[in-house]
Amino acid sequence: MVIFLAKENVSFKLLSGALSDVAFKQKSGYEQAGGFLIPYLIMLIVEGMPLLYLELAVGQHMRQGSIGAWKAISPYLCGVGIASVIVSFFLSMYYNVINAWAFWYLFHSFQDPLPWANCPLNLNHTDYVEECEKATPTQYFWYRKTLNISPSIEESGNIQWEQAACLVLAWLVVYLCILRGTEHTGKVVYVTATLPYVVLIIYLIRGLTLHGAANGLTYMFTPKLEQLANPKTWINAATQIFFSLGLGFGSLIAFASYNDPKNNCERHAIIVSLINSTTSIFASIVTFSIYGFKATFNYEKCMSKVILMLTNFFDLEEGSLTMENLEDMKNFLASTHPSEYAELLPQIKNCSLEAELDTAVQGTGLAFIVYSEAIKNMEVSQLYSVLYFFMLLMLGIGSMLGNTAAILTPLTDSKFITSHVPREMISGGVCIINFLVGLAFTLEAGNYWFDIFNDYAATLSLLLIVLVETMAVCYVYGLRRFSKDLSVMSGHKPSWYWKIMWAFVSPVLIVSLFIFYITDYIRTGTLQYQAWDATEGQLVTKDYPSGALAVIGLLVAASTLCIPLGALVTFIMKRTNP
Repeated sequence: MVIFLAKENVSFKLLSGALSDVAFKQKSGYEQAGGFLIPYLIMLIVEGMPLLYLELAVGQHMRQGSIGAWKAISPYLCGVGIASVIVSFFLSMYYNVINAWAFWYLFHSFQDPLPWANCPLNLNHTDYVEECEKATPTQYFWYRKTLNISPSIEESGNIQWEQAACLVLAWLVVYLCILRGTEHTGKVVYVTATLPYVVLIIYLIRGLTLHGAANGLTYMFTPKLEQLANPKTWINAATQIFFSLGLGFGSLIAFASYNDPKNNCERHAIIVSLINSTTSIFASIVTFSIYGFKATFNYEKCMSKVILMLTNFFDLEEGSLTMENLEDMKNFLASTHPSEYAELLPQIKNCSLEAELDTAVQGTGLAFIVYSEAIKNMEVSQLYSVLYFFMLLMLGIGSMLGNTAAILTPLTDSKFITSHVPREMISGGVCIINFLVGLAFTLEAGNYWFDIFNDYAATLSLLLIVLVETMAVCYVYGLRRFSKDLSVMSGHKPSWYWKIMWAFVSPVLIVSLFIFYITDYIRTGTLQYQAWDATEGQLVTKDYPSGALAVIGLLVAASTLCIPLGALVTFIMKRTNP
């Protein structure tokens, strides 16, 4: 999420947290490879930049948080601001759990060897733990040692107190950062946004020198045009833009309300969008170089096992089998020793570099499994582990400051609330409520509920919120009136590009994405999730139970229904109190 802050004569502070979406795979089912880059850049031009400019201008002109700003445009739009606050509240409920996990991994990064480098011994110390042997050490540490995950979402289990303690620490850090109010978080954001760049540059230098990095970069930049015909790719690109720029959450409006009224928000919208996307691509290069190393390492390890198996089984001369001639030798052995080869065939793994790369960009624990597996194979692994998880913490805390600002600004804008409750208590109350709800994500089934919030708490809601915002500015407030306001603030009226995007292109695109989203949901049928099967050491697909489906429905309805309900309540109040 991009974070802005300006106050009185202090210049506009621009700090980008686009890295967090790459690191955490937030919301978009992140797959920034091949054909995904094309819709990503298109969405940036026709959706990201125009809507970012719109939200910044609304906040700067109205001088209020999201609720007050949209209510000032029209009393019937009060529900838009409330919907944004609810989405930010949902996001804050679960997002800080990522910081808790980052603390957990950071504390364990000082061990030698790293605790996820090898499988632990069983209770009898006679062999390795069976679950770990069937999975991998990094998967075992994530699913068993970190989450202690249950077999299904229906088996809630107990609170994992180590994770709960880390969650307390994460919320304590956030509270200390926001204690003095939204307008004073700029210095903290400078640290949380700039330090990750330093770590990322270190990782870029290391990543590009790793064996197999070229495979990851080739995978990233190789066009996969079939993705362009898939509506999910466009929905993912749009959602990636929403989350990296912070559209629809209300945080942009909240921070922009502290800007100088004469601030040129058009220039900053363009600069922020370009820096944000450049950062995402830069981070992707680092990410896919690491993925390439991890995938190549696993691929060559698989090939070595197959070569050793064939060499021993057929008593071949050592060195006669290589990675280059393996396929030819397999065909030769199958034709000369058909019965023996058929007996061995079920044990021969099909090693595929492409499959390893595909696996590298999937999975809920992306930041904690894939990177951990790559880090453990690096030299001085403890150093790179500390750097990586420290970077995750900085990114996560920076994003949380934006989330909490979107909640606190409308609350502190209320004179009734601030006249009765000190700001420190308001901030503390928000943190405590979010922490108590967040304890649900530290249960044994907590990761399944985390995925529900991650997948459904904001995606559809953001589309609707941003659509209503655009339509409200263009057709309720009036595009001409809005252009005059911008002329007063920046000294010139917006160009035809901005007007066309706001009035036509962006709304049509959002409606199309909304239709695609609903159509895909109908086609999919019963919603499913990935559950961890400890007996097999892998993820299995299961249907969501009725209770989980009800929660998903409530998450979507809680924010989206605020918009029509707010308009309805305002209409009734106007009729009853003329």
